[in-house]
Amino acid sequence: MPTFFLKTRSIDIMTRNTTQKGRQGEEIAIRYLTQKGYVVKAQNYRFKRFEIDIITQNQEILVFVEVKFHENSGFGLPEESVSTAQQAQILEAAEQYIWEINWQNDVRFDIIAIQTSVNDGFKIQHFEDAFY
Repeated sequence: MPTFFLKTRSIDIMTRNTTQKGRQGEEIAIRYLTQKGYVVKAQNYRFKRFEIDIITQNQEILVFVEVKFHENSGFGLPEESVSTAQQAQILEAAEQYIWEINWQNDVRFDIIAIQTSVNDGFKIQHFEDAFY
């Protein structure tokens, strides 16, 4: 699994609340994905009480992305915090989105795990086809 490091301007993440940190993680993930050629179709797509962080398209594949952002590994690895129940919720919301846009091609469920790194950067791991 390749690991990427993204340098950013200094960001004071210690003063942000959980929602703000989550949004920051999503913005980092979007920047990473667009640099890799993905086209963002939706962000924070909601169905019922479920949410998909990012929906992108990579060639002919619709990709549903769950972003996990951790400041340190004291609570475990970010990618490990996607529970089976959360996967089921993402799948249900994805089925609705697929129906809404009448998508006829392949789909994939990815996780982007982001951890703060030294020198004001972020360690990014992209787990393609992470579940389902």
